[in-house]
Amino acid sequence: MTSPVIVPGLSALADRYDVLLCDVWGVIHNGREAFPAACEALAKFRAGGGEVVLISNSPRPNGPVAGQLDALGVPREAWSLLATSGDATRKLLAPRAPGPAWKLGPDRDDVLYEGLGLAFADPEHAVFIACTGPFDDETETPEDYRERFRRCVERRLPMICANPDIVVQRGDRLIYCGGALAQLYEALDGEVLMAGKPHAAIYELALAEAERLRRGPIGRGRVLCVGDGPRTDLRGANARGLDALFVAGGIHGPEILAGGVIDPAMIDHVFETEGVTAAWAIAELVW
Repeated sequence: MTSPVIVPGLSALADRYDVLLCDVWGVIHNGREAFPAACEALAKFRAGGGEVVLISNSPRPNGPVAGQLDALGVPREAWSLLATSGDATRKLLAPRAPGPAWKLGPDRDDVLYEGLGLAFADPEHAVFIACTGPFDDETETPEDYRERFRRCVERRLPMICANPDIVVQRGDRLIYCGGALAQLYEALDGEVLMAGKPHAAIYELALAEAERLRRGPIGRGRVLCVGDGPRTDLRGANARGLDALFVAGGIHGPEILAGGVIDPAMIDHVFETEGVTAAWAIAELVW
């Protein structure tokens, strides 16, 4: 496995790529505040003629997520378009209306279902599970759902998971996401369907939107995926044959960074463990 080339900033790569497919949580904000240097880097890439498509595993459609980015202080100059797992997941949910579905996740994610004509029921009466994450991601873990999931698997309910992320960083803490629940459901022999990273649907959506922006085809060699998640961002890029820039200071920061400096051996260890590669690596996204 070839080690990634460590670069000091995005400026070292800017002339190689026309489009960035950039992760959101952990790269440009931490759930509480934006990272100004990362936002500046993306804005400078756009000012140089590139396009930035934010590609997020948020279980909500792009409109509400754009509003969340505004509230966190991410400037609109930092991105061209936004594609979310919620956008892609709605295409999986719509043909299953009226359901009913067991709606698993906090009320703030209810916008995912607007206009789809879905009905909802408890796990004993639902015909599938629609999962955006734990009901309370501040306190719950996947183990809190094991027995309920066991009963759903016995009834052969498929799960549609709108957020494949296992964990994300919220401030200085890691919290469980929908992907952690889906992982447990699969371990219990349940069927799981997902459209977000690393699955094909969200990349097809993001690239189609980028080509619409640029009014023509985009060579895959001119697209760079930026992210901190080996299982999502890097695996998705690898599966599509796209170059990747790994942001080491995200969810694997405590393992890989020592005093803000990348330990190449630890990157190699993480990549080997996860079975992924990246062309490039950077401590934090900066210009």
